Amino acid sequence: MCTMIVEKREIQGCGKGADGWFPLRQANVSYDHPYRMPLDHALSIDFVNPERGLGARIAVELDPASARQLAEAILSALRQGETSGAAGAAIQETAPRAVPMPG
Repeated sequence: MCTMIVEKREIQGCGKGADGWFPLRQANVSYDHPYRMPLDHALSIDFVNPERGLGARIAVELDPASARQLAEAILSALRQGETSGAAGAAIQETAPRAVPMPG
C-alpha cells in the first residue's frame, strides 16, 4: 500500500549532478515504495531546483535504519559545530568567493 507521505521544505544549498554543481532550492522527503531498492518501503530524499527543470535533481533512497543513522549524524554534526564556535566560520565559508583567473 502506498503511504503518500511527503514532506517538502525550502532549502539553500548546492548539489552536484551530471552537468556539475547547481543551486538547490527544495528538499522533498518521502516514505513510500522505492524505485530501485528491493524493499517494501524506503525513505527517499530529492534535492531539487524547480526553476532549472528535471535535470536539477539529486535523488537518494535509504532503508529506514540508514535514514535514522543519517538523521542522527546530521544532528550530531550540527550540535558539534554550533558548540565549537565553528558555526560562524561555516557561514563565512559558504559566502561567494572570487576565484582568480589564470593568466
